[in-house]
Amino acid sequence: MAQDQTLASAAGRANAEPYAWYVVGVLIIAYTFSFIDRQILTLLVGPIRATLKISDFELSLLHGFAFALFYSVMGIPIGRLVDSRKRTTIIAIGIAVWSVMTALCGLSKSFVQLFIARIGVGVGEAALSPGAYSMIGDYFPPHQRPRALSLYISAAYVGGGIATMAGGALIAMMTPLTLPVLGRLEAWQSLFVLVGLPGLLVALWVLTMREPVRTDVKAGAQANFAEVRRHMAKQKSAYSLLILGYAISGIMWNGAIAWIPTHFIRTFGWTASEVSLPYGLITIVSGTCGIILGGSIATRLRARGVMDANLLIGLLAVAVAMPSGIAASLAGTATSALLLFAVFLFGCAMPWGSAVAALQEITPNQMRGQVSAIYLFCLSLFGMGFGPTIVASFTDHVFASDAALGSSMASTIAITGPLAALLLWLARAPYRAAVGKVDF
Repeated sequence: MAQDQTLASAAGRANAEPYAWYVVGVLIIAYTFSFIDRQILTLLVGPIRATLKISDFELSLLHGFAFALFYSVMGIPIGRLVDSRKRTTIIAIGIAVWSVMTALCGLSKSFVQLFIARIGVGVGEAALSPGAYSMIGDYFPPHQRPRALSLYISAAYVGGGIATMAGGALIAMMTPLTLPVLGRLEAWQSLFVLVGLPGLLVALWVLTMREPVRTDVKAGAQANFAEVRRHMAKQKSAYSLLILGYAISGIMWNGAIAWIPTHFIRTFGWTASEVSLPYGLITIVSGTCGIILGGSIATRLRARGVMDANLLIGLLAVAVAMPSGIAASLAGTATSALLLFAVFLFGCAMPWGSAVAALQEITPNQMRGQVSAIYLFCLSLFGMGFGPTIVASFTDHVFASDAALGSSMASTIAITGPLAALLLWLARAPYRAAVGKVDF
């Protein structure tokens, strides 16, 4: 559908059309593939360390910093394109790039090569969420956005769970391969190739989706980055406290999930294949239930006039995740650890759809791609970039023992949880003041 430049209002619609939910479904599949490609590394810590002769700290750079740095940096110019160009094309190109780069991870023969390939995965994935957030914002009226965005973001847990379960099974099945030109590929390298290439089909599927009309935007209205900065400066406290609060809570979540499978391997003597099924299941069930429930609660509260409902969900999430995460990391048996990690993942998942909906409520349409990119920049740099590395730093430099991984995870959660809660609490008053004052 050609993009209509006349003024349209999402707020004026009672409910979204059925096609909008189809779009969410396609975007969920794309996001699922992104997390499969992103999270498969968590199961391959041992084999990669053995092949490349690297430490936990270097491994954490592959999982977090290499991915997050360019994911974050590229998100801002891509966000500018999202605000002014066809979003389905931008998303499809991003999917194709990260799929190819994931496959190239499997051809890496050194730490540097794998680091560069992980950067490429991050660059490709930087195109998906700003475009998806913007499209969902146009397809859905405000009261339905928390639920729709929560469904989309639930794919993070579905994708992570599938990556864990399928990866564990494939690790047990796959053997080293010797291929013409490419030479010998270890089992973990073959796995990267196997999970990367199917994403090219998803890229083609995304190209078939209709581009939505941009709602709540005047004819010809576009915003450059300077205008975005001026708008955010007018509501500085609301934006900064909201974004930073969710970014710090992202450290709590990402720092733990990057190391949970390795924690079971080191602490309880499980193999990667043994941990993959139960951990994959709790990731899918707890994560999906948490984010959908969080979005549903926020939707109902917002419909009743609770202006800061999207922030209250963030506070509730920390209250659930912090104590369960600490207890899980220090649990003495594998069964109790699994049960407690299920509660932790449930709590961690709750706020993310509401967080994006909160940003959209105080951001004009023509700025949403760029503001989403700034949000994702902070969330990715703090959560994915620093989270796994903070845990690894505790393990390598504070406790100085691979066996202390659980204590490292608990320490990270205990520090970041209260700080995230404080920032989100302080954000409530300026956020309430900002809602309804958006200058379209």
